[in-house]
Amino acid sequence: MPDHNYFANLIWQIADLLRGPYRPPQYERVMLPMTVLRRFDCVLAPTKFRVLEEFDRRKSKFQGEALESWLNPAAGQRFHNRSGLDFQRLKGDPDNIERHLVSYINGFSKNVRDIFEFFEFENEIEKMLEANILYLVVSRFADVDLHPTTVPNEQMGLIFENLIRRFNELANETAGDHFTPREVIRLMVSILFIEDDRLLATPGVVRTLLDPACGTGGMLAEAQNYLRDHHGGARLFVYGQDYNKRAFATAASDMLMKQVDHNGGGDNIRFGDSLTEDRFPGKTFDYFLTNPPFGVDWKKQQKEIRQEHDRRGFDGAFGAGLPRVNDGSLLFLQHMWDKREPVRPEEHKHGSRLAIVFSGSPLFTGGAGSGESNIRKWIIENDWLEAIIALPEQMFYNTGIGTYVWILTNHKEKRRKGKIQLVDVRGLWTAGGSEDNKRSLGDKRRHLSGEQVDEIVRLYGRFEENDRSKLFDNADFGYTRVTVERPLRLRYQMTVEDKARFLYAYPDLPDDVQAVDEELGREPQSDWNAVWSRIEEVLHSRNSAWKAPEKKLFRSVFTQKDSAAEPVARGGDKDGYEPDADLRDFENVPVKDDVDAYFEREVRPHVSDAWMDRSKDKVGYEINFNRHFYQYTPPRPLEEIDAELKRAEEKIRRLLQEVTE
Repeated sequence: MPDHNYFANLIWQIADLLRGPYRPPQYERVMLPMTVLRRFDCVLAPTKFRVLEEFDRRKSKFQGEALESWLNPAAGQRFHNRSGLDFQRLKGDPDNIERHLVSYINGFSKNVRDIFEFFEFENEIEKMLEANILYLVVSRFADVDLHPTTVPNEQMGLIFENLIRRFNELANETAGDHFTPREVIRLMVSILFIEDDRLLATPGVVRTLLDPACGTGGMLAEAQNYLRDHHGGARLFVYGQDYNKRAFATAASDMLMKQVDHNGGGDNIRFGDSLTEDRFPGKTFDYFLTNPPFGVDWKKQQKEIRQEHDRRGFDGAFGAGLPRVNDGSLLFLQHMWDKREPVRPEEHKHGSRLAIVFSGSPLFTGGAGSGESNIRKWIIENDWLEAIIALPEQMFYNTGIGTYVWILTNHKEKRRKGKIQLVDVRGLWTAGGSEDNKRSLGDKRRHLSGEQVDEIVRLYGRFEENDRSKLFDNADFGYTRVTVERPLRLRYQMTVEDKARFLYAYPDLPDDVQAVDEELGREPQSDWNAVWSRIEEVLHSRNSAWKAPEKKLFRSVFTQKDSAAEPVARGGDKDGYEPDADLRDFENVPVKDDVDAYFEREVRPHVSDAWMDRSKDKVGYEINFNRHFYQYTPPRPLEEIDAELKRAEEKIRRLLQEVTE
């Protein structure tokens, strides 16, 4: 029996018919829906006559869902087609191919019709008709035998995955938005399930998994493949949501082709924006797996998300904090983690595990008190962050940046409690876009071989310190942001120009200002505390009482900052000084350190007049991979560098001499 690669290649060859009217990155607009259509046609063929009989019997009495409740059982599937057409009949009438094809698609049950609406396939039918290739494409697909007896569900899933991967590699300029390299998914899935081997080995166990940015469903498919290969007795019901129409239609088709009733029943793949249109409200999941868009802003959703954050707090999905609006990836993490299972073994609830791909930004963007830092603080202080794996650069199709896989769980094994493992495999990669294709695919110039994926999984599983794996306490990533103040120092001096400026603002105070001028004179004075005390005496003797704005402007006009002046006392309290905002600084003190001891050790020796304002303390968290994995390379000896320069000079001299000769 031919394998899935044979059929994938057969379908791939049909795509050559599209050359001209379509560019290669656009082939998927036709080939994926046509593959789905042909598969559905083959699956329904054995029961076609029975469905048509049932339709004739029920159509006068029932409509909509009521009618479908009779026709789906007749088809033996979760979908049906009540049109009298099929691919062979379509092939038999070339002159009316467009009208018949549209009629045939409209004969499907609503769940299939919805998929083709999201594919926007009628536009492609019209385009192929205008290019005079519609009949050719339909007739070629009619010759591809995708009957379940020839191509079982599992093999059909592999065919579809193969096609999705190929088309996404062609469309590499946008593929990273909804397509994750297969080897990255394998790595994430392996680590996601590794701690649950005993649970998954229990016969009949049922687990659920959600991908809220599922794209074409690659992560969902790979998760099911893993369980099928490693734990055949376990059942994994997968759920996904996406707001990209074609990606959603592709994922929904894949699930239907695999008989979605074996994946938990119901519409497991749903359309909509996960951040504002949660299609699985109130549902919890055992596993989460996703690759949210990198660096995509959430301005369109900002109003709704901010309202939920402000009104519901931790009763909603975004209570921990809101990241800056130009990158919403941490919102997906919060959305998923809000749906985690509690740990209640007696109720067969074993907590949740999560794997998510991030760029480097969520590791360290945002200082203490920012949304990003507060989200990291929430995750780490609750002991949910298990590990972060730094992947090589140039691993994704539309970006060459470094990427990181975060692993979260609310049921850490004993040895991992209070710990976070960092795994650095940025130097572990193989050249080429994939194991099957050694050429670069867009920005994807590197991949992980199967052996390298296994090595990374072992690094994670051993939970040991080495060059590529380091273990830390949760508190190692926390710091207290302490405000360090220095006293304000002012020099007083009255000048004619400054008098004019002040009196322009308060023209009713010339006598008071003149009295102060006569009392203090025009020489600079470096003790503002003493100066103001004398000014108050002058005003008191004149029975004048200035208001706060007048006092504030007087000091602003007649003083200048001077590092040699005396500190300005705060509100007459000689034990405290007004801080100079221009000299304000901040110290990030590790949460493991005593703040006072740190200040005396690190700050006081360098700035003797500084003090801390502890009322402004903020606790932040950041994870800096480079700091923890940096390896110092000592510079070469000067003698070696000099010798190399002399050799280069000698070579240049020889070359110039050869030219002149």
